[in-house]
Amino acid sequence: MAKLITPLVPKQIDNAKPKDSTYTLFDGSGLYLEIAPTGSKLWKMKASLNGKAVKLSFGKYPDVSLAQARQKRDEARKLIAEGIDPREEKKARIEAEKAKTKYTFEKVARDWFDNRLPEWSEKTAKKCIRGLERDVFPVLGNLPISDITHQQLIDVLKTVEKRAPETASRLKPTLGRIYGHAIQRNIIKHNLVSDLTDVLNRYEKGHHASIKPEELPEFLRVLDRQEMTFATRVAVNIMMLVFLRTEELIGATWSEIDMDNGVWIVPWQRMKMGKKKINPVREDHRIDLPKQALHLLHELRDKNERLGWTHGSKYLFPGQRNKEKHMSNNTILRVLKRMGYKGKMTGHGFRTLAVSALEEIGYRREVLDRQLAHKERNKIQAAYFRAEFIKERKELLQAWADYIDSRRTGKVLNLKRA
Repeated sequence: MAKLITPLVPKQIDNAKPKDSTYTLFDGSGLYLEIAPTGSKLWKMKASLNGKAVKLSFGKYPDVSLAQARQKRDEARKLIAEGIDPREEKKARIEAEKAKTKYTFEKVARDWFDNRLPEWSEKTAKKCIRGLERDVFPVLGNLPISDITHQQLIDVLKTVEKRAPETASRLKPTLGRIYGHAIQRNIIKHNLVSDLTDVLNRYEKGHHASIKPEELPEFLRVLDRQEMTFATRVAVNIMMLVFLRTEELIGATWSEIDMDNGVWIVPWQRMKMGKKKINPVREDHRIDLPKQALHLLHELRDKNERLGWTHGSKYLFPGQRNKEKHMSNNTILRVLKRMGYKGKMTGHGFRTLAVSALEEIGYRREVLDRQLAHKERNKIQAAYFRAEFIKERKELLQAWADYIDSRRTGKVLNLKRA
């Protein structure tokens, strides 16, 4: 007949004094308290797993109370009943906790970012990581990615949406890609972001703000009276004349321009669509400079030579503080803001302005698209657009420059094709 064991009580444990040798107090179902000559009291358990004796340790009393020790015993008995060694289960649990600490959201996100970096332009990379550092890392960065909940992701997205809906609409797919990266690395099993349907209000990206052709005379009047550096004035006017994108303009180098023949060849690597994998035809972009633009560039080069910048910078528009870098991307926006055109005109708006006027009077859309350096994603269409339309594009740019001059001087010059 098995010996009946009376369960322990806290007072009995507290009153247990050390002896010359280690002794035990049994609680039942394999749990016992081992009391050493030093006075330490350790919870232990004896059990049998697959016919072999197993000894488990549950910690030191009173750090682990009697109730806690019994809970640990019961949990161990359940595992043993399922043929699981509690020691191995504990080891796996500890490793899982370590993995959580290792794979925080920020660490996973930065690993994803580093893997994507070779595919991106410098501008895209900076925009992406700055957005994460500003909006996500302060909230979720230190959390194990496996512990983050749907609600925590929703809270981040809704917070960003209140400030900037467009930013939130871009952030959500970025989070989804980070989670997809974590799945590929066997860090998590499920992409929580894929569950977040209808979390954000639908964002419709609008057109870039632009004045209308009839507003051009007043715009030019304000522009010509606005204080700014000579380089900035040239940049704004060149952008208006040839309607490049802001980034494509400010990154221009003198080596791209044939001043003798009035031709500017922008390398495809610097063009917006040239940086996208979807662009099937990677071609340099040709600009036959109108005489007004060429005159401005001659003045700019002469000015730079007098300032000693020609040999100090490769850029048409060097930075004010560092001539080894080009003009800031926000320089033209700041000019437009000082002019009172914030929300009414953007750098991209010069493209909209030119197209709205030129298309209205009959310039073919395919010619305009080619001058705008638009690329078709369809390979068949892309092959078609290899046609350069050089003569028509040259005529188009000169007609547009003459039209701007007429609006600047007040002389009536209709924008009509010859």
